[in-house]
Amino acid sequence: MEELPREAWGQSRDWSSSARARTGPSLASVLNNLPSAATLRYRGPGVLPWGTLDEDEDGGRSPQAFSETAQMESHPSRELPWPMQARREHRKRQAREQVASGSESKAAHWTRQLSKTKGKMKEGFQTIQPWAWTLKKIGGQFGAGTESYFSLLRFLLFLNLVASVIEVCMKLIPTWLEGTPPGPPSPNISSPCGSYTPQPQGLVTFSTQLFNLLSGAGYLEWSPLFYGFYPPRSKLAITYLCSVFVIGLIYLLCILHRSVSGLKETLLAETDVLTSYSHRVFSAWNFGLHGEVHVRLRQRIILYELQVELEEAMVRRRAAEQTLGQRVKVWSVRALLNLLILALLGAAFYGIYLATQYTVTLQETPVVQENPLLKLLVDYLPSISISVFNFVLPIVFKFITSLEGYTRSRQIAWILIRTVFLRLLSLLFLLVSLRNQITCGGNMEAERCKACGYNYEELPCWETRLGQEMYKLVVFDLLVGLLVMLLVQFPRKIFCGLCPGALGRMMGTLEFQVPDEVLGLIYAQTVVWVGSFFCPLLPLINTAKFLILFCLKKMALFSIYSPASRTFRASTANFFFPLVLLVGLAISAVPVLYSIFLIPPSKLCGPFQGKSSIWVQIPESIESLPQTAQNFLYFLGTQAFAVPLLILSCILMAYTVALANSYGRLISELKRQIETEAKNKVFLAQRAVALSSANGTL
Repeated sequence: MEELPREAWGQSRDWSSSARARTGPSLASVLNNLPSAATLRYRGPGVLPWGTLDEDEDGGRSPQAFSETAQMESHPSRELPWPMQARREHRKRQAREQVASGSESKAAHWTRQLSKTKGKMKEGFQTIQPWAWTLKKIGGQFGAGTESYFSLLRFLLFLNLVASVIEVCMKLIPTWLEGTPPGPPSPNISSPCGSYTPQPQGLVTFSTQLFNLLSGAGYLEWSPLFYGFYPPRSKLAITYLCSVFVIGLIYLLCILHRSVSGLKETLLAETDVLTSYSHRVFSAWNFGLHGEVHVRLRQRIILYELQVELEEAMVRRRAAEQTLGQRVKVWSVRALLNLLILALLGAAFYGIYLATQYTVTLQETPVVQENPLLKLLVDYLPSISISVFNFVLPIVFKFITSLEGYTRSRQIAWILIRTVFLRLLSLLFLLVSLRNQITCGGNMEAERCKACGYNYEELPCWETRLGQEMYKLVVFDLLVGLLVMLLVQFPRKIFCGLCPGALGRMMGTLEFQVPDEVLGLIYAQTVVWVGSFFCPLLPLINTAKFLILFCLKKMALFSIYSPASRTFRASTANFFFPLVLLVGLAISAVPVLYSIFLIPPSKLCGPFQGKSSIWVQIPESIESLPQTAQNFLYFLGTQAFAVPLLILSCILMAYTVALANSYGRLISELKRQIETEAKNKVFLAQRAVALSSANGTL
């Protein structure tokens, strides 16, 4: 039994020696001339070329291989097609040689040290990111799409935290630095713009206090929570107004940075080369994983990615097999369904407009004034109407989109677009109706608006009223989320567990709906962007809300929800979600800028009392500066500065577009070359096998 392996081994050595003695090229020598052989040969020191035998059998590596390896080692480490470990060893060896020879300059040394420090700081920042392991676990168990929701939630939590710090530093602290803020205006004091009594007089019951907490009225109306509390001081007015633009700029830069990084991932993922199944199977594994838990998580992530690829490939194949008549039928159905969606959106917007218009009328009725609960319901009538439409219509949109025959990623995109259109424009319609109440329908010559420029009879401090509406939307959104989770989702999960039969199957299992959850986040953040000028502490409230939401959603995800039966590509979500967030930021900027530039501020509250507009405070502050600073700032607003800046921007944009087009053509050419080289390799390999078989070398 023991002699058999030796005999076989000896026969193998005799076969290899006889093969080398034959005339004609061998298969190994032919394959060594292919481009792929060069790639394999230079994988690192000590790696043999394609088709060669071990050094003991082949008499060592060829001189050509040694010379090529030595030539490659003279290049920088980042240019070598070697494994990471081989590159690190090569870099260390080069560093030791440079130190020994003294050829490394101080500039190169400090550049290398700076690069190393920057890399370590980046790695350290990634390790201290909150909930990093939680996100990885969610991505492994529920897919990368669900992970993208929690990643977006963490990103918004960070933005709100930064905005809260800026609000406190630029609004709250300056308010007390110049002295204690004055109290609310006396009800006995009257002015041409009426009177303003934010706090109720006399004894207030507990139920009224609770309703005031939910509606932002009563003791909260004259507090640092709202605009009217801040006194009319020049320095405070400047910091109050500048904080809006500082926070908006930070929001814009952070969202753009996240969108660009997501766009890179999307472009890479959408290419045929990187999304091929061979890439997922052979190149997607991380060999640096340690532990069974990490390995299983990575396996699940790859499984979900392959599932998405297969689902979309099947839908695309069905669409390619359709005839002309079938395509016309599909597009006709899509057109009719889109008309139905437009009709539903129009009805929803009209309902929100009516609810907002009737709120003020109902608040003045004696029945509502005597019943605190009824008054609270009337106050929340616009929020309730918006929440009802936002809850019902996305379900209808989801059903309609499933009938249009799109791929899963395209369905997600259409559902997001339609739901974004519903949520953001419903908020915009609410603001338009409030604007009509403030400005008497845009007619400043009306009797109620002629004296002060706004409707001072119904809204003596209209900025606080806007802040209260946004405050109620944020609070109501949080309460609805908590009630749905505690009273609907948890009981449903318990009921399904107790009824495993047909009734339990009819109830079904809960799946985490990423589009609905993401749109809820974007809607809530847009409300905060609109209301942060009129309710300065709203970002702080939203930070606490998102923190509670993250913990509750994570707990519900692992205890209630099951992995989605249909997933979608996470790279698309990483780009599309920040893009929708950017749209929400742009929409929220419209009412804020309109209020700053066009609507006169309230004459009885706020830091801009007595001004014709809020923006007037900036030119008045500039006039108090030295003449040189005034000339420079006024020059920035003239055509002499704007026109050259516009021309320079156009030139840079044209250059960037031309450069991007050239890079695109180069990438396309390289892709064609890769495809051609792949075909050449297959042809040469087949030819080499045929020639070797003909010469009897196999």
